[in-house]
Amino acid sequence: MLTTLGAARRHADLLVRSGTVVTPEGSVEADIACVDGRIVSLDARGWSASEVVEADGLHVLPGVIDTQVHFREPGLEHKENLEAGTRGAVLGGVTAVFEMPNTRPTTLHRADLERKIAAASGRAWCDVAFYIGGSSVNAGELGHLETLPGCAGVKVFMGSSFGDLLADDDAVLRQILAHGRRRVAVHAEDEARLRERRPIVEASGDVRDHGRWRDVDSAINATRRMVGMAAETGRPLHILHVSTAEEMAFLASHRNRVTVEVLPHHLTLCAPECYERLGTLAQMNPPVRDARHREALWRALREGTVDVLGSDHAPHTLEEKSRPYPQSPSGMPGVQTLLPVMLDHVSRGRLSLRRLVELTSAAPARVFGMAGKGSIAVGYDADLTLVDLKATREITNRWIASVCGWTPYDGMRVTGWPLATIVRGHVVMHEDVVLGHPMGQPVRFGRA
Repeated sequence: MLTTLGAARRHADLLVRSGTVVTPEGSVEADIACVDGRIVSLDARGWSASEVVEADGLHVLPGVIDTQVHFREPGLEHKENLEAGTRGAVLGGVTAVFEMPNTRPTTLHRADLERKIAAASGRAWCDVAFYIGGSSVNAGELGHLETLPGCAGVKVFMGSSFGDLLADDDAVLRQILAHGRRRVAVHAEDEARLRERRPIVEASGDVRDHGRWRDVDSAINATRRMVGMAAETGRPLHILHVSTAEEMAFLASHRNRVTVEVLPHHLTLCAPECYERLGTLAQMNPPVRDARHREALWRALREGTVDVLGSDHAPHTLEEKSRPYPQSPSGMPGVQTLLPVMLDHVSRGRLSLRRLVELTSAAPARVFGMAGKGSIAVGYDADLTLVDLKATREITNRWIASVCGWTPYDGMRVTGWPLATIVRGHVVMHEDVVLGHPMGQPVRFGRA
């Protein structure tokens, strides 16, 4: 393994000293030197530096990457915006995010993407990429659109979206898959079945019926359809927020073409308890399900079926969430709590720290072809997340940076906490304080 770039250099912009560095080969104590935003040495003992971060007793992870967030800008800034969303990200140890296209206007064309990139400039605390929505109105352009700078790829909503973003027709879906080469991210719920079953919850008005409405069949039917069409067109897929045992069993046999995401919400919360305790604050799509499904997700994670952990950060205001169900919107914040919640699972022995790093850094970079991210290695971006595995903290609404101002984990005590976030060699968070000014840049894809 290359440990130093340029043997003559002995002065760094930033030195992260005496931390336990988590690499694909294991965990080692190392001094990391960073110059011009990149890692230049993992053996920087005796180096001088303009800035030094003492990491003794801490674990240094590759910067956490959250590949599914909804920052609501433009058009829905009363729920969230790019500045507050990325500030919450770095408070939670996240160094890069992929933002979704269901804003107003939706992100369907080059001008939409460029407006989002411009809006993030000087306001994003971490690096950002934006999905283009796959739709009947832009299907023929997607092969070009997915190659634009700052584009995370194509996102398809088979259910639970609005306007031109909803793509529930097989002919349209085949057209989307036929144009382009990059992996397509999919929200897989069967829209026809959801419409057919909506009277269930309109009659009951009980959020505990959310999983009855958006049932297992609505998820597995859509997943099977999309995987079948991807096989016909030769297109790789990324199935988002998988929530059912049946989907995991099916996807385990399609690993050659399909990658899989799960959410901390589906691994941590459980029906019906979460609905009885949180009401509509626990309402999301696809739903939080019962213990059978939660255990199946953990089993799939342990067995290697799961590739990526994302947050599906999708905030709404408390006023909106207080509307009578099912008029209440689905979604909850999550980017800031992704790492603390999952570190608590590490502390409880449910997964290893190396597996968490794979799910939140190495695999996202590999699955989406990110350049220079996902690993602590010479030549890579100096994106680092420093965590104290022994620190016990309480997650509270007061800590949440999101415009919405709440979290479903309010009052939850966790073991394991992000103490510093470093984005391309800049310390942007230290001990729960955001530092400096927003310096996020568009994520690069392809060769570093």
